[in-house]
Amino acid sequence: MPLNTILLTLFALLIFSYFIGRKRSLTLSGTGKGTTNLHSLPSYYGYMVAIWVGVPALIILTLWSAFNGSVVSSLTIAGLPDSIQIQSQDALSLMMNEIQNIAASGNIDAEPNPVKRDAARHYLQLQGISTLAKTVIVFAIALLGLAWGIRKIKPDVQARNTVERVIRFTMILCASIAVLTTAGIVMSVLFESLRFFGDVPPSEFLFGTHWSPQTAIREDQIGGSGSFGAIPLFVGTLLISFLALLIAVPLGLMSAIYLSEYAGSRFRAVAKPTLEILAGIPTVVYGFFAAITVAPFLRDLGESFGLSVASESALAAGLVMGIMIIPFISSLSDDVLSAVPKAMRDASFGMGATRSETIRQVIIPAALPGIVGGILLAASRAIGETMIVVMAAGLSANLTINPLEAVTTVTVQIVTLLTGDQEFDSPKTLAAFALALGLFVITLLLNVVALHIIRKYREQYE
Repeated sequence: MPLNTILLTLFALLIFSYFIGRKRSLTLSGTGKGTTNLHSLPSYYGYMVAIWVGVPALIILTLWSAFNGSVVSSLTIAGLPDSIQIQSQDALSLMMNEIQNIAASGNIDAEPNPVKRDAARHYLQLQGISTLAKTVIVFAIALLGLAWGIRKIKPDVQARNTVERVIRFTMILCASIAVLTTAGIVMSVLFESLRFFGDVPPSEFLFGTHWSPQTAIREDQIGGSGSFGAIPLFVGTLLISFLALLIAVPLGLMSAIYLSEYAGSRFRAVAKPTLEILAGIPTVVYGFFAAITVAPFLRDLGESFGLSVASESALAAGLVMGIMIIPFISSLSDDVLSAVPKAMRDASFGMGATRSETIRQVIIPAALPGIVGGILLAASRAIGETMIVVMAAGLSANLTINPLEAVTTVTVQIVTLLTGDQEFDSPKTLAAFALALGLFVITLLLNVVALHIIRKYREQYE
């Protein structure tokens, strides 16, 4: 039975077990006292039975699906002739990939190699046995859980406590997965970065002003010794992010103020979702817009004023990126401004202040921590952008703060270094992890600053 069919059937069994458990609890309480002799509501007994049905079955199904491929592959390799099994691990892996492709093609008899043909048949046979065994075991455990759950239903059983413990454990597990995933990402980036700094001094990477990571991977290749000064990359990243914020902060903040304080409810209901559509446009679309429309327009406009504007300039990328992050600032600022208590507005109006004076002197100061936090979060979004910069700003690692020239960013160089077939033992490839670590530190600092500002300056209202 396919995995999707197993999941759907198991889900239907969960619903059935819930109603069976609930009905069973009502039957046990039918002593003329209603449900007062039950420790928990009848629905909790239904949930308890569903938990006994679903949790063990899902655990077995998850573990089986996780290890099924490796076990079947190992058994298939074990069935190969001894002359093949003595080959290297890479050769066996390549052989197994070919066997899987033959089995997936559906035309095993067309394979001229008899060893691979027999191995493909053996592989399909093992897959069929595994699927059948998985289906039988999962549903057997589910039915045993159903019987056990129904047997556990008694008036004095604390079903609500059991259900709440399972929910609490599930929440802790989800939070732990998120934390462990983050820790795994950090450790993997940090480990590879340490390998890079073993070949390149950290002082050269952090303070060098020339970026040219082209190196010879093998001794018979011709390549430069490589220059890994990351200052031009970080300067280009900060320059484009600054230009983006220069566009997005005024437009986003002013639109939030208008929507929160001036716009009517009907206009707000239309304008805010329309503005937030900008956040749903793929960044590659923004990149096309920047490369095809904005960059030529800026170049022609600069020539009319006698200025030399590069075809791929930081200004074009920053301008389009600023348009992209307007919804982040606008939506967050609007929510913060709307959260300011109405009593503060009424008090300001009662003192004779105008609407604009109330906004400047009362509402914005009260909402300032949230506004600043939203701006810093938008800055983190701008720093991590890739596609717009690739298509609009180019790949030139120039150390400049002139927005009319071409620059590149950290994310663009990470993509460039990891594109194509790469050997993860050369400084050129490992430099991508060092750049990722630097970018992670920068965004982490911005988020820490945003949280610090929010916690230090926020005001709580009743």
